[in-house]
Amino acid sequence: MTEYIEPRESIRYGFGDDDRRILETLAGRYVGANPPIPFALRAFSKSGVLQNGEGLYDMDLSAKLPQAGQGDYAYAFGLVWSDGERSIDGIMEPLGPVRLYVNEQLLYRSGAVDEMKPDARVAVPLLFRKGWNAVLIEARKTAAGFGCRFGADEAKVRILQVLAPFAGRSGVAGWVYSEPVKASSYGPGGKFPDPMQPEEESGLTWLPRTRWTAEEAALPVGGRLFGRPRQAAAMFGWTRLAASGVLVLEGRVFGPTTIWVDGKPILNVEEAGAFRMQVEAGYGSRQLLVRSVGGPEGWGWELAAFAGEDRLAFEAPVHVHGYDGPWLYAGPIDPDAKLEPSSVCAITALLPAMDLDGQPAGYAYWSVDAPQTRVRPYYENAMLSNKWTTGAATNYGRWDYPLGVTMYGLLRTALELNRPDLSDYALGHIRSCTDMYEYSLWDRDEYGFPSVNHQLVLIRMLDNCGSFGSAMLQAYMQTGDEGFRRIADVIADFMLRKLERREDGAFYRLCPGEYAADTMWADDLYMSAPFLTRYAVATGVSEALDEAAGQFLLFKRYLFMDGEGVMSHVFDFKYGKPTRVPWGRGNGWVLFSLSELLEKLPHDHPDREALLAFFREMCAGVAALQGESGLWRQVLNEPEAYEEASCTAMFAYAFARGVRFGWLARRADYASAALKAWRGLTGGAIDRQGNVHGVCSGSRYSFSPDYYMHDLRTVVNDNHGIGIMMLAGVEIRLLKAALASAE
Repeated sequence: MTEYIEPRESIRYGFGDDDRRILETLAGRYVGANPPIPFALRAFSKSGVLQNGEGLYDMDLSAKLPQAGQGDYAYAFGLVWSDGERSIDGIMEPLGPVRLYVNEQLLYRSGAVDEMKPDARVAVPLLFRKGWNAVLIEARKTAAGFGCRFGADEAKVRILQVLAPFAGRSGVAGWVYSEPVKASSYGPGGKFPDPMQPEEESGLTWLPRTRWTAEEAALPVGGRLFGRPRQAAAMFGWTRLAASGVLVLEGRVFGPTTIWVDGKPILNVEEAGAFRMQVEAGYGSRQLLVRSVGGPEGWGWELAAFAGEDRLAFEAPVHVHGYDGPWLYAGPIDPDAKLEPSSVCAITALLPAMDLDGQPAGYAYWSVDAPQTRVRPYYENAMLSNKWTTGAATNYGRWDYPLGVTMYGLLRTALELNRPDLSDYALGHIRSCTDMYEYSLWDRDEYGFPSVNHQLVLIRMLDNCGSFGSAMLQAYMQTGDEGFRRIADVIADFMLRKLERREDGAFYRLCPGEYAADTMWADDLYMSAPFLTRYAVATGVSEALDEAAGQFLLFKRYLFMDGEGVMSHVFDFKYGKPTRVPWGRGNGWVLFSLSELLEKLPHDHPDREALLAFFREMCAGVAALQGESGLWRQVLNEPEAYEEASCTAMFAYAFARGVRFGWLARRADYASAALKAWRGLTGGAIDRQGNVHGVCSGSRYSFSPDYYMHDLRTVVNDNHGIGIMMLAGVEIRLLKAALASAE
């Protein structure tokens, strides 16, 4: 047996067969370790360095610094925070001579071939230390080009957020880049800029600029932020103040203006001029919203608030890193748009925009009082490394497939244990993604690459949408939240209408130019079928259920290993053959998902008997390979492979359901196998604090079992195993209840 913990450390030692306490500990540890930290709001300059659709930061300095002469140098400088040591693969696409430094260590220097080849692309391993990491890029202008594109490989998964250096820009998102200089300023043996000191001490001038010129600062706020509208246009201002009873507001407006306090209109003026008014505002923090239309004297307002003789300070309505001003602004807005204050005063709000000529211009979002600087929400929680580890950071707010299983596990556990607090937590995580869906689409289009919901809005494969989408549909069926349904429709359209297929209709991964090009993965039955099954149940779209059923039968033709009763992990169409490596979790995904489909598939469905036969045949093949400890191995048919926890939990889940729903003839044998697996997990893979051990990290694929056995090692509390451990525990409780009632 593979030993992960001492028996005395196990959760079974502490709780025995008290499955309720085991589930509570598993769920409680996860929730406690992943607090509901929201997205970080940061100031971000639209005129700064943006990302391309692949997530690489586009530092084409020829466009940004047209004044640079041949041979001039310029620098891009940024800070990357890491909660622990973190390795990722960087991608460098040089446009000319480039050097890359991380923490003053030279990691890459372009050569002649890289500089002259238009499509040059170099992988650069990056190792970030715990804390702040300074990333400096030196570029020199030649006739070939000036600058580079740089970022993380698989940027929507291995998120590389960059913050501005220097004391005066603390908290601001994005790179800074320098004005061109004639000589190299930094390099081997030389002085590097101190990212924590004022930028003036660096000796260079850095962009994008953060301050208004004196001429700009003298303009009314709307004029300096958005320009002078040639047609009537509105803008909003949002702030807070601490009221203490009677509130006096006074000031001047430059056009028709309305002011609300906590959603209640208190002032409505039709023309420019001064005003003073008194209002009973009560006590405590009050939200103040101003809507103003531009007039002939300018665009905006001047406003002061008093309590008696004391002038009150306005405060930012939400915390924006890198901005210490009290107001957020949005504009230009269609003046005819009827918007309720409650729908405006929210970080999820997109407001109907118009250009300065009065033509529709999509949407507007919040800006701060600085040149071309917006508020931008960022996902800054657990950042995956090459080994899929997340360190001590929270996973809250992330949309990805392992967390889809985790949220599903929490929702099922909450129902089983009657724990609405766990349900509220999972629903909060899901809503943190879905509430920002429209914004994240706009963010992607506005800035080139999204800052939140990366995988949801960059759907290119089943990994990006099916698992978390399935958990979202579970949430929809519990809550009726139409926001969940709307996004599910998008995912269903992708699966049913846009996903790559073989000639026979089977899903596969086209992935041109990647290592996984032209492959079919057993995993993808989990990434698709549970979502399609729930979508059919939730919406009545039977096509989705038919598709799920059909995919299982198609995948079986390619991947099922006759005589062994298990599935090959991958079929590689480049070689025209399956790998014939029965990876444990890959097989677990199949049985788990098939049980979910069979539960909902009508008894008269034309594929039901074939799918039941598939389930029974595969259960028999898997059961024959169970170890004495109750666990299954990382490669199911390799006696020397280590025992792995996540596949064991999936097999226990599927066997328990097969017994409960009457799909398996040898009920006692499969019930015994499921219970044995659960005893093995609780006695050897889950400790008394609810930590989950023995879960294989995220997999690629190989024709060799050695890759799975020796390269894919286990990770404590890997998200691939936590949710399925809870789901297995729920099904074991239900199995025990069913067996007891049958006695």
